[in-house]
Amino acid sequence: MEINDTIISVKDVSMRFNLAREKVDSLKEYIIRSIKGKLQYDEFWALNDVSFDVKKGDSVGLIGLNGSGKSTMLKVIAGVLKPTKGKATVSGDVAPLIELGAGFDFDLTGRENIYLNGALLGHSRQVMEGLFEDIVEFSELREFMDVPVKNYSSGMLSRLAFSIATAGEADILIVDEVLSVGDFKFQQKCQNRIHSMMEKNTTVLFVSHSIEQVEDICNKVVWLEAGRVKMQGDAKEICGVYKQSR
Repeated sequence: MEINDTIISVKDVSMRFNLAREKVDSLKEYIIRSIKGKLQYDEFWALNDVSFDVKKGDSVGLIGLNGSGKSTMLKVIAGVLKPTKGKATVSGDVAPLIELGAGFDFDLTGRENIYLNGALLGHSRQVMEGLFEDIVEFSELREFMDVPVKNYSSGMLSRLAFSIATAGEADILIVDEVLSVGDFKFQQKCQNRIHSMMEKNTTVLFVSHSIEQVEDICNKVVWLEAGRVKMQGDAKEICGVYKQSR
């Protein structure tokens, strides 16, 4: 009997956004024009018939220029966006690090946001109490735990978000540009933790402007260009071609 170890399956996924052609000065004007059918849109396809599979334990990098569809693809896989066409099937728990500050209540403290984010990831308070010390230790934010996160810098937010998402044992870790925020020493610490999770068979989906980070973390790559798959396969090989094309 053949065992199917595919943990993420993306089949013919297309994603369309409607962009308003003309400037609307207020929400009231937007609603009135919508009701009267006077809003004109241009269709923008962020993804076009994208297909790829991810095996359990793989670390897959999505590469491509800005606007190539990388972040949209991650949001479809994470269940944040529903594709216009096609289907993304995910087998397992997902820890998404897609937008800095997503899932945070900025009026709450770092401590309170740890429990809030845990609940959003499906963890009980008891589970989060068990993970709390590891999160605080890894984030290096112990003295800021009782400070509202609205007073955090983007680097501090990134530290807390990464520490929460990687504290448990998620089947799939999705990382979108989060490692580009903060100091080099902490980025290296994050990369080491991702490697440690990969050794425990966590599947990683990774987006970074740093091709060097992709080469360090990923064994497979999907290269997107204008919403379509240009190449997919071995990370070192495709990253080499990508670097020469720029």
